[in-house]
Amino acid sequence: MNTFTNWKTLNWSEYGAELLGTAFNLLIGFSIITFNFGKGLPMEHLIPAESPRLLINGLIFAGSGALFTISPLGKLSGAHLNPCVSLAFWLQGKMHKRDLIGYIIGQLLGAILGTFVVTNLWGKYALSVNNCMTLPSKSYALWYVFLAEVFMTCLLILSISIFLSHRRLLRWTPLMVWLLVATMVWLGAPISGTSLNTARSIGPAFISWFWQDQWLYCIAPPLGALIGVGVFRLISMGEREVLTGKLFHVHHYPCIFKNVKVPHLKKQY
Repeated sequence: MNTFTNWKTLNWSEYGAELLGTAFNLLIGFSIITFNFGKGLPMEHLIPAESPRLLINGLIFAGSGALFTISPLGKLSGAHLNPCVSLAFWLQGKMHKRDLIGYIIGQLLGAILGTFVVTNLWGKYALSVNNCMTLPSKSYALWYVFLAEVFMTCLLILSISIFLSHRRLLRWTPLMVWLLVATMVWLGAPISGTSLNTARSIGPAFISWFWQDQWLYCIAPPLGALIGVGVFRLISMGEREVLTGKLFHVHHYPCIFKNVKVPHLKKQY
């Protein structure tokens, strides 16, 4: 009876929002990757240069995540959509361990669902871009690719932490993340594929059942998140802290996070 009661008290709505948000983000992101780089599709002739197409990928991929952040579901869960972001919030004392696990499971299932839809929607065109897998470039040593993922994820987490620790910057976090991730995709994709997100990499690897070098994306982004939290604590010197576990905090939405210090909070557990 106690076990059943405990299951009922879990925050299923937030976990479901993370699942749907991650699936939506990858559906849009992987579709634009396929459209821009799929063999036999018009973009390779309309825009022969790779760099502009990578920039388009970044703007639309990251933009879909930003749009979800300000949607009702995004306002509910906080729109992490990334195990590394959830890990960072947990390390900063903003999440219960049970919610961290629930969020990560939701994100992984959402990534698999989103990839499944894309591969069935685009078929051979998705297959021509390896089902949008993140793969290390053969032009760089594997250690360099690993460090690139660590650095980019660290910068992402550090930037989120800085914005969410300033009351005047809080509302601009989705815009900042959109532009930052778009730039990282533009510049970093030729090196590592720009994962930043373990779920984003596991989804296509699971659907393709191809795991070569995928350990890199299971270790480097979480390590980058850990370093990002450490750097934030170092530069803040205890004078600032992350104010909320949501990327876009709206006071009239319920909040399951801990130690939230945003004004006019309706509900805090």
